[in-house]
Amino acid sequence: MSRKRPIQRFDVQESEGKSRTMGKYKKSLHGYSLYKKWRSFNVQLIMLSYDEHMSVAREERGLVKARTMIGGMLAVAAVTAGGLWQAAVKSQTPQKIPITLTPPMPFEDITFESGGGQVQGWFIPASPDVPKPWPLVIIAHGWGSNRSRVLRYARPIWEAGYALFMYDVRSHGASDEVRAASAYLFRDDLLAALAYVSGRSEVDPKAIGVLGHSLGGLGTILALTEGIPVSAVVTDSMPSQFQVIVSSELRRRRLPLFPLAQLIPRIWFWRLGESLKTYQQNDAVMMLNERRRGMQLPLLMVHSKGDNFIPPSELEYFMSKADPPVEHLWVNSEGHSCSEEDPAFWETVIPFLKTHVCSTSDSTAHEGATSEQSETDLHHRTG
Repeated sequence: MSRKRPIQRFDVQESEGKSRTMGKYKKSLHGYSLYKKWRSFNVQLIMLSYDEHMSVAREERGLVKARTMIGGMLAVAAVTAGGLWQAAVKSQTPQKIPITLTPPMPFEDITFESGGGQVQGWFIPASPDVPKPWPLVIIAHGWGSNRSRVLRYARPIWEAGYALFMYDVRSHGASDEVRAASAYLFRDDLLAALAYVSGRSEVDPKAIGVLGHSLGGLGTILALTEGIPVSAVVTDSMPSQFQVIVSSELRRRRLPLFPLAQLIPRIWFWRLGESLKTYQQNDAVMMLNERRRGMQLPLLMVHSKGDNFIPPSELEYFMSKADPPVEHLWVNSEGHSCSEEDPAFWETVIPFLKTHVCSTSDSTAHEGATSEQSETDLHHRTG
């Protein structure tokens, strides 16, 4: 007899318990879902806040970096500008070389005023056998030099019958210093020197010549455009163009030409209170041409072919522009300050001075000698 399987019956209480459990589970799942959403939202908020914080931090770091870069650039610019200014001041301040020699002939120590400063010089009387009033030659030195360094010109001119006047341009030698030196300083001190010697009773004011070396020669040319009363001028190794003056001085100071040759002159003229543009427009050669057309001024220009500081092309430039033409002489000597070592220098300079710088007593004696010679010739012809 087979046994029947018992019929399973659902317990109502058990069913209700399961339903409650499932309900709780579903509620738990729903809560977890809400929790995940809440956590995700919070994470997004946190990430957004972090991103905003990092963005602000990056901006702040960028600003700090920018400020640092700008500050660095300004510092570099300040250092560069300061270095440029120092280079300009240095190149505009000639080295003051002390006086190491004195004239080998009798002389007087002289002080005269120029531009509100004291200028020191030597007055060298003519040889005792030269009658008064004496013809006189002013010897003007160049940039960074002094009167003792141009004594090399003194004896041959003195022995030719001339009194001499030599001086230290301001900011040179023993003379007073100025804030900013330039070619104008050489011009102005020459004008003051001329005023001084012209007032001495033993000097013939109509028989004064000038020998200017290098920038002393250019200062003389600039003074000529002012109409100075001199009988003749000799220049030796003179620069004619402003850019050559600039480049020569920068090379001497071992400073780079680029970009200093373009920048430093502006500082020079700013310190002078002058216009660079006006100076460049007023070419010294052209200004002298205008002046020479209205006056008979003997001018002899000398330059060494071996000048390694002011190149010989400077005399060629002057000659190409000069109208009327100027008398000139090329000498063969090596260097910027040794033209007189070539015998051709004195063989040309002394006769030039003798012809054009002679006092009234010399002229009278010369005329008398010429008259006597003419009478003698006439006597011989008629006899």
